[in-house]
Order: sequence, then structure tokens, then C-alpha cells
Amino acid sequence: MIVLGIDPGYGRCGVAIVEKAGGKERWIYSDCIETKAAEGFVERLAQVVAECESLIRMHKPDALAMERLFFNNNQKTAMQVAEVRGAILNAAAVAGIPSFEYSPGQVKSAAAGSGRADKKQVADMLHLLLKIEKTIKHDDEYDAIAVGITHLAHVR
Repeated sequence: MIVLGIDPGYGRCGVAIVEKAGGKERWIYSDCIETKAAEGFVERLAQVVAECESLIRMHKPDALAMERLFFNNNQKTAMQVAEVRGAILNAAAVAGIPSFEYSPGQVKSAAAGSGRADKKQVADMLHLLLKIEKTIKHDDEYDAIAVGITHLAHVR
């Protein structure tokens, strides 16, 4: 099974392709889609969705897994992230790919063994679980890998 993991955002959107074959999880690809703050929200949204659609065409995932929206104090940011999520979920639906959502606690528990794990613990555990063949600069990318691994752990 191939999973497209997404940590949604419009400034930075983490994306990852992970696979489970023969009972073993494998990292295939990950990145952080970064948009320019000087561009308008619509242009940034279009860039994120276009890159996600490209990943769908290239890797043909069996599922899309996304972290459930965490509401913060900034309502405008939360609404825009919700719009990004909706646009990505729509792209998956158009491609015929089922989508699944996981809470931050579920992701931490699946990736690091504890729903209270911090970002460093999650990142360290991902390196132990998977052969990640690149340097990762942003937590968004780790979060996308972790949500993909979470889906693989939940699917039997």
C-alpha cells in the first residue's frame, strides 16, 4: 500500500510518500512545499494543490492521510489551513483516492509510541523506522511522514 501523507498548510505544506510492502514500511519521498508570503492566498493555495496533484499522478497512492486540523488562536490562519485541507481532499476525491484523518495524538502514538511525544522524539523515531535518504529541514515534512506511517499502522 502506498500512502500520500500530508501536513496541511499554505506557507509550508509537508508531503510524504510512504509504502508498506511485505510487512515493512518504506520511505519513498518527502518534501515541504513552500509558498511565497508575498503572493496572495489564492496563488499559494493553487501552488500547494498543483504540487499535491502532481504527487498523486506520479506515485498513484492507494490512500491520502492527513493530520486533523488543530485550531489555534489565529482564526484567519485556521480558516485558510481548512481551505487548503478541503482543496487537497477534493483533489484526492477527484483522483478516486480515499482520504483518512488522524489526530495529532494518534500520529505521535503511531510514530513514536506515545501520544505525548515531542517533535524531536517523533523525528528520531522516524529515522529508526525508515531509511530516510535526505536531510529534512522542516517539521512539516516529518509530520507528513508520520501521518503516512500512522495510516499504514491503522490499515490491516
